[in-house]
Amino acid sequence: MTTDQPSDLRPVPCILMRGGTSRGPFFLESDLPPDPAARDRVLLAAMGSPDRRQIDGLGGAHPLTSKAGIVRASTTPGVDLDFLFAQLQPDKETVDTTPNCGNMLAAVLPFALERGLLPIRDGATTARILTLNTGMQCDVTVPTPDRRLRYTGAARIDGVPGTAAPITINFLDTAGSVCPALLPSGRVRDEVLVDDGVDAFGVQATLIDNGMPMVIVRAADFGLTGYETVEELNGNGRLRARLEALRLAAGPLMGLGDVKGKSYPKMCLVAAPAAGGSIATRCFIPHVCHEAIGVLAAVTVGTACVLEGSVTQGIAQLPQGLRKTVSVEHPTGEFSVELELDAHDRQRVTRAALLRTARPIMRGEVLIPE
Repeated sequence: MTTDQPSDLRPVPCILMRGGTSRGPFFLESDLPPDPAARDRVLLAAMGSPDRRQIDGLGGAHPLTSKAGIVRASTTPGVDLDFLFAQLQPDKETVDTTPNCGNMLAAVLPFALERGLLPIRDGATTARILTLNTGMQCDVTVPTPDRRLRYTGAARIDGVPGTAAPITINFLDTAGSVCPALLPSGRVRDEVLVDDGVDAFGVQATLIDNGMPMVIVRAADFGLTGYETVEELNGNGRLRARLEALRLAAGPLMGLGDVKGKSYPKMCLVAAPAAGGSIATRCFIPHVCHEAIGVLAAVTVGTACVLEGSVTQGIAQLPQGLRKTVSVEHPTGEFSVELELDAHDRQRVTRAALLRTARPIMRGEVLIPE
């Protein structure tokens, strides 16, 4: 008996892409099984999960490099591309397609152009992308001089070495992406009662979702400066236990129910800026301290900064005017978000835009067991 395949491994076409400060394989939807359970088994095998080192797959042994993207041409009127984001974990057999990822979003249009889903325009190519996870839409623009993708350039983002061509993302409607509303509890600040099994305590928190469900708290309320290193925070078992207890308590308040097995809400410690920015952050995704900050997490933290009465009030440093550039400091640099406020309702953000970079790292086929 003969076969076209030289082994019992199945090839699946993909391009390994870096999107912002994240990385993972991108697939055409048509190259994956239509059944979600079978699709997830393919993704787990491709990444090498569950295994802490992901030694048998493409994963990079970290949540930021255990991600995947699935893309198709859209049939939604006015939309060019549909994007399904999948968050995997190195040591868990889970595939989470409920949250957004703004970093991986930056790689969607380059991937689609590489695979011929859209025509490349001269000068710059813009596409409207629908993130299927939450229904969020955005306009993404990449440089395409002479109808050729350009990945090299002078744009720099903290968390990625060197420079690259700029990719601009203009979010159209991110409020309440997963939660029922921007402020799912109906308040800009909540007193959350927490019992972590050692003691019970109350903490002031802003529960917010402008693209990413987040629980934002002041570092000082946990006896921290907010400038600790990632290693110090990840090594602080007591802090992580308290943050997880807070996360579990906040889930129902945010309309998310039991979040024990979910990758959201993300947790964020904030403090006054230390390097000339607007706010200092230490984010957890949700159990490991992020070495930078996610795209939509930065948008959400920036939004909290412009809302009167949030936990950032009194420590955030913001420019005047309806259009504000919020510089979100993180452990490896800063992330600038441009926000525009409604002239008649200063508690409403009408526009969020930012800059990312992306590039393909490798193209070919990932081999998985049949």
